[in-house]
Amino acid sequence: MRKLVLFMHVSLDGFAADANGGLDWISYDSELQQYADGIVATVGSPVYGRVTYELMAGYWPKVLDNPDASEHSKAHAQWVDKATKIVFSKTMKKAAWNNTIVINENIAEEINKLKQQPGKDLVIFGSPGLAHSFMELDLIDEYQLTLNPVLLGSGIPAYQNIKNKTNLKLVKATLLKSGVVGLHYVRV
Repeated sequence: MRKLVLFMHVSLDGFAADANGGLDWISYDSELQQYADGIVATVGSPVYGRVTYELMAGYWPKVLDNPDASEHSKAHAQWVDKATKIVFSKTMKKAAWNNTIVINENIAEEINKLKQQPGKDLVIFGSPGLAHSFMELDLIDEYQLTLNPVLLGSGIPAYQNIKNKTNLKLVKATLLKSGVVGLHYVRV
């Protein structure tokens, strides 16, 4: 059975983005890229909220045709282009980017159907609004977080709408040279 995993970069004070929705505070370097690549290798289908999906759809297809893009970026662009992308949105009815499934309703039921399918895990990339909805519905099985050594003071919270206590077990912590800590938690 596939799991639903949240992969999110988080500030030390619990924000997934700054007050303007920006991510330039993430301590992104080659080591963090390598760490993230390890998580991407576990992904069967990337899962997005509408806002993150639109950002991805506006960026990655262009990388495929960009002669100045790095080999790493081109490889990721090819992967995400071929992957079955799943978008949860109340307003979006269809998607132009190939291999995209749009789900508008019956979220818990649809996630459970997707979990029953064979293959690698379903991974939410960022998408804090979607993550909040999934936390409220108690659907997330694992949390893959990169805890960044920065205090933002305000922004989009990483955690919201949690109704019930959820016990988690730390299965791996990875300290990177930048001070980022990769944390992998599973539900108990």
